[in-house]
Amino acid sequence: MSKLFLRVALFGFVMVAGLLLLTVVPVYADPLSQQPTLSIPTVTGTPKGPTVSVDPNANEEQINVRSGPGTDYAKVGVLIIGEEAPALGKSVIGDWIQIAYPGVEGGTAWVFSGLVSLTQAGELPIVEPPPTPTPRVTATIDPTLAAQFINEPQPTRLPTFTAPPPLIIPNFEAVEESSAIAVSSFPMGLLISVLGSVGLIGALVSFLRER
Repeated sequence: MSKLFLRVALFGFVMVAGLLLLTVVPVYADPLSQQPTLSIPTVTGTPKGPTVSVDPNANEEQINVRSGPGTDYAKVGVLIIGEEAPALGKSVIGDWIQIAYPGVEGGTAWVFSGLVSLTQAGELPIVEPPPTPTPRVTATIDPTLAAQFINEPQPTRLPTFTAPPPLIIPNFEAVEESSAIAVSSFPMGLLISVLGSVGLIGALVSFLRER
């Protein structure tokens, strides 16, 4: 009985001593075993393609971005100074440039080439433009309303013309040459003097009768 008790006591002492050693003595792990065995990937950048930005010489703080190459297409946004957009292609004659423009249908739009600067200039591919938009509503004119503003000239009767009576030209008889000579040969001054004397005499006679 005493031997069994000694064995149990010895075993318990060994266990307690082992636990004390584990709590007091630090355990150092092998540093090589903690390093990862995988290789760390390296970051490599993708080459940047041609981009467009607002030309500072254009004196424009922002330019319009349209759904197609031309002013007939709808305006879908703007491009401001300092903002860049990837250039994807150009129109047939090169006056419009297609850019990547997220947020619109298809993710692409167009800007006028005369208002932007193209970085990393290269030969951009020619891109077929989208179909030209058609107006949703065709303008019609109400004929009743239009008739109120149409002034049609009313025909007027021409004035009637009455022919004037025939012109009667009087016929003058020729004066005999002898009578004309007789009248022209009588002195007109003498005739006037005689008539004046007769008038004075008549006036004098009338004055005397009144007295």
